Amino acid sequence: MSSATAAARGVLYIVSAPSGAGKSSLVNALIKRLSFVFLSISHTTRPMRPGETQGEHYHFVTSRVFEQMAEQGDFLEYARVFDNHYGTSRSYVERELDKGHDVILEIDWQGARQVRAQMPEAQSIFILPPSLEALQERLEKRAQDSADVIARRMRDARSEMSHYDEYNYLVINDDFYKALDDLCSIFIAQRMRTPMQQRLRGDLLDGLV
Repeated sequence: MSSATAAARGVLYIVSAPSGAGKSSLVNALIKRLSFVFLSISHTTRPMRPGETQGEHYHFVTSRVFEQMAEQGDFLEYARVFDNHYGTSRSYVERELDKGHDVILEIDWQGARQVRAQMPEAQSIFILPPSLEALQERLEKRAQDSADVIARRMRDARSEMSHYDEYNYLVINDDFYKALDDLCSIFIAQRMRTPMQQRLRGDLLDGLV
């Protein structure tokens, strides 16, 4: 194995979207399609929702445990969203990147700013709904929140979406499978860039030239 191949390191991706835009469904489908992509599982203080599993969807912790982790510098980023806290494990991200895996952080714009400040090489993607009407319809169909909570999520969505221009890429989730193809194309194109191919295919390139 050449030194170029041995030094291969994955790419860190930030994926953000307003609640109800389909971010989690798209990311889960992407991970099933691309074997080199892994999702960083965040720590959160929010209650577990029906159908969620500890350690699979989130690491659910108490506010006290979360605060202790933050004080110890265990998080690459953390933020308060919808009256709850979310944080990304620094050690997990670094470990997966060193393995050559691409890692996705599903975080909001506040967390994205924190990550960019520490890892400016990170690539960022914002997922948008096709319209505000479609977004509200999706939130209502989930049947997980009251009307008051949905109204607040819609207000917060407008604020969240105002930060779309801070991201490298935009994906509009109108048709799910087209949006998935668009998302996959970003990850594949990044791996096809010459510097990445030099790291991934060092032996091949050395033999050719």
